[in-house]
Amino acid sequence: MDEKYEVDLAVVGSGGAAMSAAIAARQAGHTVVLIERGVLGGTCVNIGCVPSKTLLAAAGARHTALANPFGGAPTGAGPVDLTALVRQKDELIEHLRGAKYADVAAAHGFEILPGQARFLDGRTMAVDGRPLRARTYLVATGAEPAVPNLPGLEQVEPLTSTTAMELDQVPESLVVIGGGYVGLEQAQLFAHLGARVSLVGRVAPRAEPELAARLREIFTQDGITVIEEHAGSVATEGGQAVVTTVSGRQVRGARVLLATGRAARTDGLGLQSAGVEVDAAGFIAVDAHQRTTNPRIYAAGDVTGAPQFVYVAAATGRVAARNALATDAEDALSQVDYAGLPAVVFTRPQLASAGLTEAQVLARGRACECRVLDLSEVPRALVNHDTRGAVKIVADATTGTVLGVHALADGAGEIMLAATYAIKAGMSVDDLADTWAPYLTMAESLRLTAGLFRNQMPTSCCA
Repeated sequence: MDEKYEVDLAVVGSGGAAMSAAIAARQAGHTVVLIERGVLGGTCVNIGCVPSKTLLAAAGARHTALANPFGGAPTGAGPVDLTALVRQKDELIEHLRGAKYADVAAAHGFEILPGQARFLDGRTMAVDGRPLRARTYLVATGAEPAVPNLPGLEQVEPLTSTTAMELDQVPESLVVIGGGYVGLEQAQLFAHLGARVSLVGRVAPRAEPELAARLREIFTQDGITVIEEHAGSVATEGGQAVVTTVSGRQVRGARVLLATGRAARTDGLGLQSAGVEVDAAGFIAVDAHQRTTNPRIYAAGDVTGAPQFVYVAAATGRVAARNALATDAEDALSQVDYAGLPAVVFTRPQLASAGLTEAQVLARGRACECRVLDLSEVPRALVNHDTRGAVKIVADATTGTVLGVHALADGAGEIMLAATYAIKAGMSVDDLADTWAPYLTMAESLRLTAGLFRNQMPTSCCA
């Protein structure tokens, strides 16, 4: 390997994967530079997790006031000042961009270099035309909303999850195309802010069907029109967008929001010049150690097609940095352990999971048993006067080992931390049923559901 380099690790990007890699490299005593052509912080803090979840919290607060189940404590909600909410969101982003990115980089002692990175060949990169030679490279440029090939789409100036969070007024009506986590969150966000929303697409296609069906009912109760078909075309008529499904059904809205997946952000990188291959979907191909087809170049995070969560990006970034900078050829290479991986869709109630679904277990040739507990059997839900949802546990049919936990519930995401611990530790449903659970918490539903593997008869509150 050429020893004439300016830095040990050059990272393209400044989001979760990039920051995690840089911190890991610096902690191991290596020199690092991050190269960012846009705004510091990547997707999560600027246009993803942080802005969407703070606006979802605002919309949820309004909806809670309007749907208050406690008649003796009346609440209400007036029209939404979206400009004020967006301003508050932007102030939060600005604070976090400094506190969690710029200040962290300064504390760990690595530079963030503005500019467009491009590989000149397999060993050299240029930043805005200036050559930069690093011992090794890491691409962590993330992903962006994908635009489907939908006839007529160019007529309607569609929104994405990025541009929707910059609106200064709530649309009178909105058609959301796509029923994955982005589509679900955006549809409910604008419905709770007061828009008339239609959703075109299968609701939560990767979720357990028992929970997806309940969420579909909740969306209908929220006034959201749900059409579980693929969009076929888009047109304009009378100043509105008209979305026609493959079966010919039509829905109308003042605006259309696309939520049909994400595409790797690799433009301008010169990957072909570096001998870095991409897969059929355009994501950078990596092995289990985050190494690309060029052994000098690694990739991490969303740009690789990994599960698109910031904690996954961070984990892949750490692994990539460790492997890229390993000095001993005999060092064991690291890789990400995805066992018990949690996921949360921040609808109200939340849709969350950890580990495998029933279908995934069966597809792997394993026999499993499952139990589903309706929230009407959970004391916390009863005292909240909100029993919408359920909890499902997937367990090995022979050993009772917990393989997956899935929940549609208020605070379902909080349940998943315990679920992940249980899966990682190899706990059985008997272990869960016999483990302490604080009464009148939603997390208690984990113990109650595990108890159904022993006995499906009704139980008392704490029995």
